[in-house]
Amino acid sequence: MDKSQLTEMTARRAADGPDGRQLTADDISRVLDLLFGTVEQAGTIAEALKARESVTLGSFGSFQAADGVATFRPGMALTEYLQERTR
Repeated sequence: MDKSQLTEMTARRAADGPDGRQLTADDISRVLDLLFGTVEQAGTIAEALKARESVTLGSFGSFQAADGVATFRPGMALTEYLQERTR
């Protein structure tokens, strides 16, 4: 799945949400760019990692950096979902 497919899928899910709020694909694309960055500008996750902070996204997982290398450690909920062990 590339970024455009991810943004379109997320926009569709947002439109189907129970709260009635709409997010456009452009809104979602902008948020992804701000979080993960672009070629021209680092995102907030990259900036936090460079500042030697870890970034934890709830039960999804966390990003860390050591010796100039970024890593992702999946959270328990993501791991259980991928292993089809969700509650």
